[in-house]
Amino acid sequence: MDTFFTGDNHFNHANIIKYSKRPFKDVDEMNETMIVNWNAKVKRDDLIYVLGDFIFGDWNKIIRRLNGKIFLILGSHDGNVFDCKDFLYDIKRLHEFKQGGFDITLCHYAMRVWPRSHFNSWHLYGHSHGYLESFGKSFDIGVDAQNFFPLSLEEVKKKMDKLPDNFNLVKKDNQA
Repeated sequence: MDTFFTGDNHFNHANIIKYSKRPFKDVDEMNETMIVNWNAKVKRDDLIYVLGDFIFGDWNKIIRRLNGKIFLILGSHDGNVFDCKDFLYDIKRLHEFKQGGFDITLCHYAMRVWPRSHFNSWHLYGHSHGYLESFGKSFDIGVDAQNFFPLSLEEVKKKMDKLPDNFNLVKKDNQA
């Protein structure tokens, strides 16, 4: 079982193509591309965290086709998600957990500081559709910033390895 992260899918949201300059001719092409990309990486028993703005309108034809156990971090456009809550493993506004030896905070919105950021923990967010630069050990996990694919924990780790320490890192006396 692997862990994946994504966000800002905006399934069924035709206007997001224009607003975020997505390279699709219509909502059907966008939906199908993102479903294929999702299922190419995420297997049936994998965990996938969606960081908000998941599905607009008719969720049924989308969610039934997606692999994985879906955990939703609520975004600014998830009002209808409670209609499909039986297909989600959990729904939260903020989620903090430890995985692979790393403290991780998930939120739809970017934060300058987050729980344990002073210990160089990670923060994944969405909402900004690829327009907001990383800040320390945080970055935009949304589909617009990730070529319309979810990222695995290992892919996130590789990206975090290249990012600078958090500005508020508490350095121990024996560190430089």
